[in-house]
Amino acid sequence: MTQNTSAQPLIHGGAQTPRAALPVLPPLALYIHIPWCVRKCPYCDFNSHTASNVLPEEEYVDALLADLDQDLHAVYGRELSSIFFGGGTPSLFSAAALGLLLRGVEARIPFAGDIEITLEANPGTFEQEKFVAYRKLGINRLSIGIQSFQQEKLEALGRIHNGDEAVRAAGMARQAGFDNFNLDLMHGLPNQSLDDALSDLRQAIALKPTHLSWYQLTLEPNTVFWNQPPALPEDDTLWDIQEAGQALLAEHGYAQYEVSAYAQPGRPARHNLNYWSFGDFIGIGAGAHGKLSHPDGRIVRTWKTRAPKDYLNPAKSFQAGAKELTNEELPFEFLMNALRLTDGVDARLYAERTGLDLASLDEGRREAEQSGLMQVEPSRLAATDRGQLFLNDLLQKFLS
Repeated sequence: MTQNTSAQPLIHGGAQTPRAALPVLPPLALYIHIPWCVRKCPYCDFNSHTASNVLPEEEYVDALLADLDQDLHAVYGRELSSIFFGGGTPSLFSAAALGLLLRGVEARIPFAGDIEITLEANPGTFEQEKFVAYRKLGINRLSIGIQSFQQEKLEALGRIHNGDEAVRAAGMARQAGFDNFNLDLMHGLPNQSLDDALSDLRQAIALKPTHLSWYQLTLEPNTVFWNQPPALPEDDTLWDIQEAGQALLAEHGYAQYEVSAYAQPGRPARHNLNYWSFGDFIGIGAGAHGKLSHPDGRIVRTWKTRAPKDYLNPAKSFQAGAKELTNEELPFEFLMNALRLTDGVDARLYAERTGLDLASLDEGRREAEQSGLMQVEPSRLAATDRGQLFLNDLLQKFLS
């Protein structure tokens, strides 16, 4: 595939004090965006598009590898610690197409011996039939989008699977050889009661996933729900669901390690942990974002062309834009991720990942501690329980 290789110009933040060279580059991950779905859900604000009867698999795989080729100069000599196929619905793609893509990626960037490769999948029967083939490719983790097991709630969310298919999907994943899989579950759904929410959570726990993403439905701009809001539970009910759900998860051995992520011992999602600890990631595919650190201290965020038709157009560039983060932006950028972790991060990681002295956080840190939003712990950067609940307020302390 011939593609225009011209990239959008790098946006600079103006003159700034040079940062220290980074002594060690962070782990490197790869995010691959496959933007098609059978149907767009009314709550979804991701870059997803309703699929036609025939997906352009071969053309899109060629584009993804060509896109990756243009990022290789920035990651020479490094290896991939994780890969995440997100969407959209990546499980709409055949195993043959994903196998071709994975072989192409590995020919360009070496894989770590213990690489984690995650594929987002829907629980529908059509996708379940592919699980065995996906596992044979080396994909070793699934993230299955359940959202709810109750038919009324699934219909309200615009989901195309039913509760029985959701239950079977977990069994099929295990039978296919996936000993590590996540179930994606939402709460705070239209007209949901506390009993409804806990029933969903108990059913998910009974399926014994290694990881649960359990998060509240929010109404996002540019979605159907934003323009036509459904009747959501009252705040008191939402609070009761949150408290009772967290207690239930803890009772069954799922430790909360991030705002909406719960895992069995040793099973946090390594790919997402890399995001939250300000690691590096290449993003390829329509609308994908990336973040790469350079030995000289530069840290650059990139974003790719969003519309699939433009991404597949040889006359257009894959890259829609790039921005070098400034010294003033880095504290917020680092903490926006790190403070989502319930235990925070080792304070030394700040200098290691940003090239800035830890003292650059002193003013905001002092204000956050005095407000009860941040733990008074010199060796760690961590939010208090209250800070986790009011994370936006906490982060405001570090805006320049």
